[in-house]
Amino acid sequence: MNSETEALDCEPACHGSDKEIERIKSSLVEDSIAYKMSELFKALGDPTRIKLIYALAQKELCVHDLTQVLNMGQSAVSHQLRYLRNLRIVKRRKEGKTVFYSLDDNHVEQIFLQTHQHISHQ
Repeated sequence: MNSETEALDCEPACHGSDKEIERIKSSLVEDSIAYKMSELFKALGDPTRIKLIYALAQKELCVHDLTQVLNMGQSAVSHQLRYLRNLRIVKRRKEGKTVFYSLDDNHVEQIFLQTHQHISHQ
C-alpha cells in the first residue's frame, strides 16, 4: 500500500458513521435526477452559454438581438439556444415571425445568480 492509498483509508479505530450511512444512502438523489443535474451543470460549463443566459436574465431577446449582444452569427446563437431549450433552461415565444427567448423559469435565474455571487465572493 502506498501513502496515497493509506490517506484514503479510515484509521484502524474508526468505526465510521454506521448509524447515519443507511439514512444517507436512502436519501441520495435518484440516478435520473443526478443525470439531469449533471446535464444542467454541463450546459453552464460553456462561456458562450453563460453570456447568453446572462443576457436573457436581463431581458427577453430575439435571436437577432442576441447575435448583436454576443457578436456571433445567427446559426451559432440558434444552435446554443436549441441546446439550452432542450434542457429547459430557456423558452421561446413567437410573435409573428419573430421568436423571443427568455429564461425558462425563476429557478434558472436563481441558480445563475447564486453561482455568479459565489464566484464573485471574496
